[in-house]
Amino acid sequence: MTGDPTGREAVAAVWRIESARIVGALARYTGDFALAEDLAQEALAEALVTWPRDGVPRNPSGWLLTVGRRRAIDAFRRRSALDERYAALAHDLDEGGAATGRPPEKDDDVLWDPDRIDDDVLALMFVSCHPVLSREARIALTLRVVGGLTSDEIARAFLVPTATVQARITRAKKTLGAARVPFEAPAAGQRAERLPSVLNVVYLIFTEGSTASSGGELIRFDLAGEARRLARVVARLMPDEPEAHGLLALLELTAARFPARTAPDGEPVLLEHQDRTRWDGAAIRRGRAALSRAEKAGRGLGPYGLQAAIAECHALAPSVAETDWDRIVLLYEALGRLAPSPVVDLNRAVAVSMANGPAAALAIVDDLAASGALANSHLLPSVRGELLTRLGRPDEARTELERAVELAANDRERALLRHKLAALS
Repeated sequence: MTGDPTGREAVAAVWRIESARIVGALARYTGDFALAEDLAQEALAEALVTWPRDGVPRNPSGWLLTVGRRRAIDAFRRRSALDERYAALAHDLDEGGAATGRPPEKDDDVLWDPDRIDDDVLALMFVSCHPVLSREARIALTLRVVGGLTSDEIARAFLVPTATVQARITRAKKTLGAARVPFEAPAAGQRAERLPSVLNVVYLIFTEGSTASSGGELIRFDLAGEARRLARVVARLMPDEPEAHGLLALLELTAARFPARTAPDGEPVLLEHQDRTRWDGAAIRRGRAALSRAEKAGRGLGPYGLQAAIAECHALAPSVAETDWDRIVLLYEALGRLAPSPVVDLNRAVAVSMANGPAAALAIVDDLAASGALANSHLLPSVRGELLTRLGRPDEARTELERAVELAANDRERALLRHKLAALS
């Protein structure tokens, strides 16, 4: 280790990237999902004390896993569980050198095997999406443990209070423990029933990554990248499921625009101002190939496939003006029938404004506002403010945009809204 005053920042960075793999590995070693997360949190707490004082270890993730496994042995001792499992864990630690206090090195592959990590994370997803849990609990738990999202971020995704999310996660872990759910990827015949929850979780992780709900950056590349990786793994695992390919297509086609979505200073760049030559052509090709595979299944596109088809329209258009907005409106109408939500309706309104003008779109948005949907989201007043601006009603637009600024939690989005307000003046 080397002294480093930024040890706490290093802990945060490593945890953000590696937490799911660490929890997954500990769950595989202990066979106890809830215990694994507790052990990982204990390792994190020790790192927050040790790294700023002694420096960041050369293999930070291995260090955390070693500490977690040591805590597992302590837990088994407290339970007086001196059985083969405890003996095997102790033997592994002795061979890895952790029991002597020697910090793990990069070549300590006994403690950290990157070739097995993907399986651990995938198993972690399927365990946390177990049918003994409610749909809401499955998604909240997986977003917390696998996605690494905070309770506040998950609450914003669900449009519910943070306390509700925390209660769901606590109950979910207790339920898994009481049901003695084993840490293992389910057999092929059991995967289909868990697939919708798994896909939903991957989608929500990517959504938070592509447009962060809070913080100082518009895009969280770590989350978006992990979601794309998980989508590829699931599509390979279940090659005959069209929605797995539909989700992968959506993520690839959406991520293709990332290089042009922010300026060099990190400020957002709106779609009409993006340099489309900077879009990732390879990601577009991968996304279109995945969408074609979903279409060839012959069952019709599901919600993710329909969103991917919308993203493909954007990817193929030379400009905003030349985009096939009529087709996008039809796709959003189909999506609204398959997976109705206020966000889908709001996005349809934006497409209608481009196809038929802002007046037609404002009627849709006004109905949403009257229903109370998205009342605590900046999205609705932001869109309404934009439509009122285009209709030449600046005073009403200003009121909406000021409301959107109040509700926006992401610094970059808030700055963009303030810029629109300034333009009105």
